[in-house]
Amino acid sequence: MSRTVGRVLAESLIAHGIDTIWMVPGESFLGLTDALTETPEVRLIVCRHEGGAGFMAVADGRMQGGRAGVLLVSRGPGLSNAMVALHTAWHDATPLVVLCGQVERKDFGRLALQEQNYGKFLSDVTKDVIEVNEVVQASESIARAFHLAESGTPGPVAVILPEDIFDEPTDAPLAKPRPRVFGGPREEDLDQLAGMLARAERPLVWVGGALANADAATLEALRQLAEQWVLPVSPTHRRPQLFDATHPHYGGYMGIRVPKQLLEEMRKADLLVALGERITDSVSQSYSFPTAPDPQLPLVQVWPDANEIGRVFRPDLGIAAEPAAVIRALLKRGAPADAAKRAGWVAGLHGIHSRLMAPDWDSMPDGVNFAAVCVAVARHLAPDAAITSDAGNFSSFIHRYIGFRPGQNFLSSVVGAMGAGVPMAVAAAIRRPGRQAVAFVGDGGALMTGNEIATAMQYGAAPIIIISDNKRYGTIGMHHEVRYPNRPYESAVRLTNPDFAAWGRVFGAEGITIASEAEVEDAIARAFAVKDRPVVVHVHSSAEQMSAWRRRGAARVHG
Repeated sequence: MSRTVGRVLAESLIAHGIDTIWMVPGESFLGLTDALTETPEVRLIVCRHEGGAGFMAVADGRMQGGRAGVLLVSRGPGLSNAMVALHTAWHDATPLVVLCGQVERKDFGRLALQEQNYGKFLSDVTKDVIEVNEVVQASESIARAFHLAESGTPGPVAVILPEDIFDEPTDAPLAKPRPRVFGGPREEDLDQLAGMLARAERPLVWVGGALANADAATLEALRQLAEQWVLPVSPTHRRPQLFDATHPHYGGYMGIRVPKQLLEEMRKADLLVALGERITDSVSQSYSFPTAPDPQLPLVQVWPDANEIGRVFRPDLGIAAEPAAVIRALLKRGAPADAAKRAGWVAGLHGIHSRLMAPDWDSMPDGVNFAAVCVAVARHLAPDAAITSDAGNFSSFIHRYIGFRPGQNFLSSVVGAMGAGVPMAVAAAIRRPGRQAVAFVGDGGALMTGNEIATAMQYGAAPIIIISDNKRYGTIGMHHEVRYPNRPYESAVRLTNPDFAAWGRVFGAEGITIASEAEVEDAIARAFAVKDRPVVVHVHSSAEQMSAWRRRGAARVHG
């Protein structure tokens, strides 16, 4: 039976299990939204800016076990506004399907209103750009987009939809979803890996992005592997929830700028197993550990895409497989008889980690040490809380003072895009009603995408948004001070901010102010007690305490 392309696209999204689309309305895809109004299975979340909508779609995918989130934007300016989310999904290896309107087919090449060549425009931030110019390929294009976005190294895929195609009739059948394809390790590779681990006296196991959406059973298997094989496990940059920070086999957080004493101990390792980690410049400490392209220690890299392994670093062993399959295979083989020889090594790493995470901090003369806030928040976090973070030095306090554990969901832009914190928390609160969604943002990022608090209000979501306000772009100020000591830089980073608590109240949220450390405990308790609306907590933070590890004008704390 003939139906419109708009209807076919709506049915194709439903067939792929899509129940939520994050969007900013546009006239270039009215034929699709018209069809979606007749499909109650799909919820349209109308956002306030395409950048915020994009971050919400990225977060939504991560909360659904690695299934692609869906972003719907209009052509030209709409897609341009969403580029920060595509950049994040590309670098973070996060599946995302972007549906974008286009000018009518008869106007191609005329520089019609908002026309762009999306194959060129998106070539460096997508896995593919699929242009649907033939009605018979509409459903097939949706199936291809999800398959590509979720396979191998996940990432964003754009589907370009001309404005005049939606009302075209078609008899083409609905394209069924492609089955997920998972790579498995070869037996000879497992033999080699098991042998390398058995011989190692000081191994490191880093767990990263390819495990970011692992289910509870996989993370439990990882815990068993660490215990049975006596291995230290370190989550990598912005993946802290992959291993319990209080477990005795937790080997320290391998984030950006690892504290000196932990990094120096790690450098004594005789084997590095990157289990689901791409090994970016952030994780490798600017390509110094391991060194690129030839690591200074034996390296095993496990990643689901063979094209990624060896792209930057030369591994001694590369395994193109899902890391969960490798974990299960090693458990099945059983640990070496002398695995206990590594107990001292594991205990030493965990001891350093425990000392670094001790809830100690100094009061600051110019504002609240953000450490006090993070320690207070940690006491209120539920085992299934979603915690989001913007990019910035304030996030170092999160990773130093909050001990994450499996079951919690940490959402952020691994590549360091500002503006992710608020929309990702809104998405978490909408996707998981009744469960905690807590955003940490700086005063810079808060006004980039903070308007999405209006989206939270519209859909009855109740995230807690904690804003660290030190009246500057603090990370950039720190870099100025480190690179150009004793030079003025205030004019390059200074911000003038609103009263964020009052700003929150204008939207209908609860507004709470923390002006001194004495107010922290009560204020955070009040914030978590509110369940029926968003909460904005405005923290007047110290600028002198530049990060969890560094003060202004002083050497870096803990190296």
